[in-house]
Amino acid sequence: MECLTAEYFAALTTLGASGDATIDYIFMMCVALLTDLAKFLGISYEEVNIWIFVVIWPILTLYMLARIFFLKRKLKLLA
Repeated sequence: MECLTAEYFAALTTLGASGDATIDYIFMMCVALLTDLAKFLGISYEEVNIWIFVVIWPILTLYMLARIFFLKRKLKLLA
């Protein structure tokens, strides 16, 4: 882990190891991606998490649910 910057190390140590190598690897790759995205956008790792998981994801979920409802209703009218 000596090649990791302080930001990567700080983000990676926020959660403990899961005990599953695959899950740990995916987690580390996601943290690296979010850290790089934070650097690119000029914001912190935590801000990226908030934007994705508290703002963007719920909005997309609500949009998809509304779209599904609309399309189901449209199908009923066509039948």
